[in-house]
Amino acid sequence: MHEVLGRLGLDRDARVTLRDPGDDRALVRVNSPATGRAIAWVRLDDAAAYQRAARGSVAAFARWRGVPAPARGQVVRAIGEAFRAHKDDLGALVSLEVGKILPEGRGEIQEIVDIADFAVGLSRQLPGQVFPSERAGHRLVEQWLPLGPVGVISAFNFPAAVWAWNAMLAAVCGDSVLWKPSLLAPLTAIACNRLASDVAAKMGYVWQTPEGTAEIFGLVIGRDDVVGQALVDDARVPLISATGSTRMGRVVGQRVAARLGRSLLELGGNNALIVTPSADLALAVPSIVFGAVGTAGQRCTSTRRLIVHASIADEVCARVVRAYGQVMGRIGDPLAPGTLVGPLIGAAAVAGFERAVALAVEQGGKVLVGGAKVTAGGELAGGHFVQPTVIRVPTGTTLAIAQEETFAPILYVMEYQTLAEAVAINNSVGAGLSSAVFTNSLLEAEAFMAPDGSGSDCGLANVNCGTSGAEIGGAFGGEKETGGGRESGSDSWKAYMRRCTSAVNASGKMELAQGIRFE
Repeated sequence: MHEVLGRLGLDRDARVTLRDPGDDRALVRVNSPATGRAIAWVRLDDAAAYQRAARGSVAAFARWRGVPAPARGQVVRAIGEAFRAHKDDLGALVSLEVGKILPEGRGEIQEIVDIADFAVGLSRQLPGQVFPSERAGHRLVEQWLPLGPVGVISAFNFPAAVWAWNAMLAAVCGDSVLWKPSLLAPLTAIACNRLASDVAAKMGYVWQTPEGTAEIFGLVIGRDDVVGQALVDDARVPLISATGSTRMGRVVGQRVAARLGRSLLELGGNNALIVTPSADLALAVPSIVFGAVGTAGQRCTSTRRLIVHASIADEVCARVVRAYGQVMGRIGDPLAPGTLVGPLIGAAAVAGFERAVALAVEQGGKVLVGGAKVTAGGELAGGHFVQPTVIRVPTGTTLAIAQEETFAPILYVMEYQTLAEAVAINNSVGAGLSSAVFTNSLLEAEAFMAPDGSGSDCGLANVNCGTSGAEIGGAFGGEKETGGGRESGSDSWKAYMRRCTSAVNASGKMELAQGIRFE
């Protein structure tokens, strides 16, 4: 047993077993992507367990909604403090379970702390508006009211932060949360959800009902056909926030729409970074490498396409290849100090990487660096490691594979002549999540962010910042096949509430619409 499981109490959790149960399909095996070996086994929820959890979430909402928003904020504040205290162990668990290097694992838990801080402030600022009425002695009042239980479906690559972006905002808005995590990362979900639930319970926010315990933060772990579809189809859950592939989002969006529910979709990204002739390459190159290599290319905001002006393409490629050379010797155990690149999540991801590289070469691309699996020894012999890869696209051509999102550290380098051409390449893919331009030209920067929408068509458009590393304060999300949802900062909280407009008559008279009079 890895010691972090004991420190977080996972070895004592009723869902978790550390001994091989054999062929018991009621449990899912959780593997370390760095070793390929089992970390633990987790018991799956069946249909009856889902119904119990859903009823508990409904019952919790009925009580939690009546708690004043600033008091709800104090619960979230305490949750943030608890995650701050357990940051190192939870970060190590993220690294163990999904293969992020340790600084990234800890950084993910810091995002929970950050969104909790944001939500605490929001709890005292949830606004309403008063509008002037056309009728004397009347006013129009707009209120934002708690919505209901919120379903959260998260992916393996951010097994904790995405839940928190939703859960902390939903909690201060007066909603309960029902979380279905990826089956590739259930241990992180158990640890995080239990920590939040324990804090709420200690503050008195857990309720015993005739049907069982009602908690603000609920958790269901199960297969899509048993738990996932039940959650998505459940009319008691007015909002489904789902993070994952575009394919998954299409299914979820259609099923939720069929019952006229709301969906918040955070889906794929095939993100591009443009480098103009005026760019400061000392800024651009580290951002390119971090964006393409970080989390082994398994972020939705990973840099996948590099669009470089033809006049500097050779120089940029040479600098990027040199930088990759420093990375190649630091692929390995994500928990070890000094590691820069951990494993892909599993064998299927490695196969996807190999397929993409082979197709890119077949379609005319040239591998500048990387392009192969990494065979590790010792404890890591069963791990799923690959080389970060740069593939140059021949001038004047395109690669069909570059139009797809491959969840792996592959960077395609393309050339352009005019900024309009670069923006068109940026916008040519189905997804529209993140984008960036490196330039010292104000005119180029403004064209990229054009107020008429003719620049980048992505939800995130950065200038002299890379495609990865979004901050809590801004709304996070994208357009087109990315799904259109927004999480985290700005006014993303509106997704977790319902709007109510009220007309208030204090005139003592009844003025009917359209001037109608009844004698």
